[in-house]
Amino acid sequence: MIVRNWMKPTPTTVTGDTLLSEANQIFADSNLHGLPVVEGGRLRGLITRANCLRAAHHVARTQSPDEFAYFSSRLRVRDLMVRNPATVDADETMEACLQKGQELRIGQFPVMSQGAVVGMISANEVFAMAAHFLGAFERRSGVTLAPMALVPGAIGRVTDVVEASGAEVVAIYPIGSGRTPSPLKKLVVRFHGGCARTVSEALERAGYAVIESVEDAHAVARAA
Repeated sequence: MIVRNWMKPTPTTVTGDTLLSEANQIFADSNLHGLPVVEGGRLRGLITRANCLRAAHHVARTQSPDEFAYFSSRLRVRDLMVRNPATVDADETMEACLQKGQELRIGQFPVMSQGAVVGMISANEVFAMAAHFLGAFERRSGVTLAPMALVPGAIGRVTDVVEASGAEVVAIYPIGSGRTPSPLKKLVVRFHGGCARTVSEALERAGYAVIESVEDAHAVARAA
C-alpha cells in the first residue's frame, strides 16, 4: 500500500502571512486537521487545528477586546505553525507512514513528491483504509482467532475450516499484539455467507480459540 493511493490529494494550503483567524475558519468549515504552509512552492511549516483552537479558546476565555483584535487582525499562521514539520514521501508505504506516526506521536503528515506538497495523510485517511480492510462498507461477517504461530499452511487450514462450514472467505488479516515482533498472530477472518456462530463452532471443533465473532457488523463478545 503506497501513501499516494490513500492520501488526500491537492490539499488546502496557506501561507505564513495568512491570518490565524482565517486558518481557524478553514478548519471550522472542513474536516481537516492540518494545513501545510507553502510559500514559493516550498513547504515552510504546518498549522494544526489544535493550535488554532487553543489560541481561539484563550482569546474567548480572556474576553479582552485587545486580544480579540490581535487574534483577528495581527496574529498570523507563521506565529504558531510547526516549522520544518515531519513529512512522508508519496511513494512510501502506508506501513512506514504509520510507524513514523507512532514513533513521532504525530497525527498528520504533509505528503511530498519531488520537493512539492502533493497531499496530506492523517487519521481520516488511516480510518478510511482500516474501514476498507475490515469491510465496513460491506455486509461481512467474521471471527477473530486467538494468537497462533503462522507456520506454513496455517492460514490455508483456517480457510478450509471456514469454507467447509458454508461461508466464503474474502480476507484474512494476521495482526500482531504490539510493537515487539512476535511469532504469534491473531487472525481476523472476514467472510460472506454462512453464520458467524456456525463458523465459530466449526473453528473451535478444529482446535482454534475464537475470541470474537461478528455477524453483519454487530459485534458479539466471545470468551477467549
